[in-house]
Order: sequence, then structure tokens, then C-alpha cells
Amino acid sequence: MHLSKYLIILSLALILTNCGGNNTSKNSSLSIKINEQSLMLGDTLQLSINNPKKLDISGVTYEMNGKSIKDNTILNDVTLGKKTITATVNVEGNTETLSKSVVVFNNVIPTIYTFEIINTYPHDITSYTQGLEFYNGELYESTGQRKESKLRKVNFETGEILKNIDLEDQYFGEGLTILNDKIYQLTWQSKRGFVYDVSTFEKLSSFNYGASKEGWGICNNDKILYKSDGTEKIYLLDPETLIEQNHIEVYTQKGKIPSLNELEWIDGKIFANIYQRNGVAIINPKTGGVEGVINFESLRKLVTQHAELDVLNGIAYHPERKTIFVTGKNWDKLFEVKILAQ
Repeated sequence: MHLSKYLIILSLALILTNCGGNNTSKNSSLSIKINEQSLMLGDTLQLSINNPKKLDISGVTYEMNGKSIKDNTILNDVTLGKKTITATVNVEGNTETLSKSVVVFNNVIPTIYTFEIINTYPHDITSYTQGLEFYNGELYESTGQRKESKLRKVNFETGEILKNIDLEDQYFGEGLTILNDKIYQLTWQSKRGFVYDVSTFEKLSSFNYGASKEGWGICNNDKILYKSDGTEKIYLLDPETLIEQNHIEVYTQKGKIPSLNELEWIDGKIFANIYQRNGVAIINPKTGGVEGVINFESLRKLVTQHAELDVLNGIAYHPERKTIFVTGKNWDKLFEVKILAQ
């Protein structure tokens, strides 16, 4: 599968990062030399110091994003994206610090998937769907728009609203996930999320975001919460403290994938809707590498066409049925699908 087909199918704009970086040093004659400023997962990172004045260097240590590395390090156990290489150089009795940027890309071309519709169910056409998730066989939904945002429990077969609360007018609801009988719901630009009891919808607490710019999508792997903010980054949160502990950056072998939106954890991978696109990226949570893309382009044509109709959004995995449920913003249908390789 050529990358050109991948781009045509999903029209995902791969924004290539600026791979190079300026060395910073007290002594401008020294600089870090890297074999490539654009590397792929599995490549060997070769490091050395340019020393045109032949100064007396007695020692060099290297770090990548704060972690110690050595020359000829094989880039296997790393996350993707932009990295900063730092060299601490002992030169003529002084210590100098140099830095240089490098970008690590994925080393596989994403597999392209399509789907088969198993069932079609009714969906509230007024729901601006932001988050969708099954928990103990029940479907939960978070919807957006200010003064219209809601948290719901829904009978997926009939579309009946079984439980509903409205968010305060200033909040724009976004993604949700459920872990240990707690619902975690994001809001968009307020930098605040909410935690509810899954049975009663009682609000238990709220939390503020850290480095993440906004709230978009959220999922979990039974231990960690994964949160998107509309960029190429996915943040890892402790479900108890709700502190952003780290992040991964989502890349193909050619560039980063921005606008990551609704997230779902399925069989050890993160499925991420790409906002305003017709596809879902399948992401390796250890590296951030895109391993596959699902083309859902045809689904929007199967729902009622109306003035408020908006983009695909909403991914929910049903573990017992082993199928995926997808819908969109103001769609009147919920589709149960089986994913197929092309």
C-alpha cells in the first residue's frame, strides 16, 4: 500500500515538522553532529561533536528528552515525534551544554481498513456527539455545544435516553470514558473535566488540565487515562490524581497527525477520530505510531441530510459483541460495524 493511497482515502494533512535544530552553546565552535535529523523507529542514532578548532574535549555525555543515551543507540524503545538531543561536553576545563532537535517517525505504512455494517440503530438527531463508550453492556454518551451539552445513558437499540444530566451553560462537553464505576467527562476550552458516579450521575469531583491545551477525547486501558487536546499529542493521566504524567505524539512514517479527537481503547490500541475527516487512526500507545486507518467516508451519506448535520465523531467498542459502534454530530443513526482489511 503506497502512502499516496493513504492520503487520498483520508485526506489527512500530514504536517511535516521542522526536522533541524540549532545548537546552543557558550562556545559557538562546538556543535552536535547527528547522522540524520529525521529518523525512523528502529534506526541507529549516531552522535558526535563537531570540533573545528580542535579543542581539548575530555568527556561527553548525551541525553534525549532528559534520558541518558549513547552514540549508536538503536531507536526501538522510544516514542515518536520531536526530540531534543543534549550534549554535556567537558572542554578545556569547562563544561558546555549543546542541544539539537531530531524527529523520530514511524517505520511502517499504515494498513488501510474498511468496514461492514452489521446493524443500524436510531440515534438522537439533536445530539452533538463528542464521546461514546460502552460500560457493563450499557452505552454512555457525552454531547457538546454550549447550553446544550449533556451526559447520557442510552439504550443503543432503541435510542431511548435512560438517564440524562445537562452541563452548566458555560461548558462545552467533549469526550468521556469510564473506569472503576467513574465517568470522566471533558469540556472543550474551560480546561476542566468532571468525574461522576456511573450509576447515579452524581458529580464526585472536577479536575483541571495540565500541559494539554484543550479537552477533546479520552479513553482508558483499565489503568491509565489517555486524553487528546486537538493536536498530535495524547496525554497519559493518573486516574486517581488526574495529573498529566507524560504524553505521546502520533506520527506516520511521513509526519504528525494533528486534530486527534474522540478516543477509544480497543484490543491494546488507541482508535482516534481525526476531526473533520472521515477516518479513524489506529495508534500504538507505546510509541504513538499510526498502524492503521479506517475509512468511514461512506457512512455520512447514509444518515438524514439536514442543515445541522456535522462530521463523524463517536467510537464505542462492544467487547462482548466484538464490534464497533460509530455515529456523528447530529446524526440520526448509530452504526454497528465490523472492521475489514482491504
